[in-house]
Amino acid sequence: MNLYERPRQTLAIRLPRADRTLEAFALSQPRSFPQRAAAKFNRIAFSAAHVVSDPLAASDPWLDAPIDWDRTIAFREHIWDLGLGVAEAMDTAQRGMGLDWPTSLELIRRSVTAARPRAGLVFSGAGTDHLAPEAANSVDDVIRAYEEQVAAVENVGGRVILMASRALARVARSADDYLKVYGRILSQVREPVIIHWLGDMFDPALAGYWGSADLSRATATAVDIINANAKKVDGVKISLLDKEKEIAMRRRLAPGVRMYTGDDFNYAELIEGDERGYSDALLGIFAAIAPAASAALTSLAAGDRKTFHDILAPTVPLSRHIFRAPTRFYKTGVVFMAYLNGHQDHFTMVGGQESARSTLHLADIFRLADAAGLLRDPDLAVNRMRIVLAARGVEA
Repeated sequence: MNLYERPRQTLAIRLPRADRTLEAFALSQPRSFPQRAAAKFNRIAFSAAHVVSDPLAASDPWLDAPIDWDRTIAFREHIWDLGLGVAEAMDTAQRGMGLDWPTSLELIRRSVTAARPRAGLVFSGAGTDHLAPEAANSVDDVIRAYEEQVAAVENVGGRVILMASRALARVARSADDYLKVYGRILSQVREPVIIHWLGDMFDPALAGYWGSADLSRATATAVDIINANAKKVDGVKISLLDKEKEIAMRRRLAPGVRMYTGDDFNYAELIEGDERGYSDALLGIFAAIAPAASAALTSLAAGDRKTFHDILAPTVPLSRHIFRAPTRFYKTGVVFMAYLNGHQDHFTMVGGQESARSTLHLADIFRLADAAGLLRDPDLAVNRMRIVLAARGVEA
């Protein structure tokens, strides 16, 4: 028996198919991944963690962002126990898709406070989302917005992830505007930051970032900015879902500047690396596959690349499904996985985003999570899948 498997009786559930029939789906043997990291990793790995909505708050779900703070912080403690860092208040937490800046700052403050007694690694997003893109008239407006959020994160003791700015994408007229904005902000930060390049497949408002729709030219601008400010940059996280572009950019970074892969399609091979280097990780999918990611990274640190790939390989089809186009709706799959695995008691999201994916999409998440051995309590997962299906008119 595999080290990460445990015996159990076969469970089954009826899952919908595209032809509108139901199939009797028998769950496979689950893997029993450790719930705490067994050793230190030789890669830095962040999970971009989601937030747990409060479904009983007296609020308007499409307009407000009521948070269950206890469950939200408990999930981060689960991530830290597994040896992963937390990338806080990022797009996985629905930043810019229901989670506003005041609530994001409160999330950052609570997360930084919770991390201290555990020596947990946490970097937090600072952007310009309190400035409506249409309200920005110049790059100076963008600079002031960045300065406000960076100062707020630093004042609660946080490390900064410099997020991409919708307002900057709107007002910038050339690469020079990006050079001005990032140069100004990086000159002021207290500690080296992670720069986040979020592709337009995740956020269409960021099309043409770095001053060009041509990715080669955009990459050149980003590399120029990063290398010119290398002492103020811990690393860069790119989310372009293009491994070749990531590798090419990684090889152009100044010594000491890390590449954090944000490629939720090809993360295993990018983290493993090659003879010329590797990527560290800052991934939304790690919120959904955290126990597997931790076990795989433990194996990689021990030099066991075969087990590293044996664990991660079946998670890749799940990740590609969760992040399929429209990619910006991937948060629904991440939260659905947290619900199936008992990290929250409901499948309710900020902004009503639980409705952003179809019933068939959710059924396929269940199938693929089972294939990856990621349903840690199969009985609970089956019961919760049935609840979701019943709410959508399917008797499973």
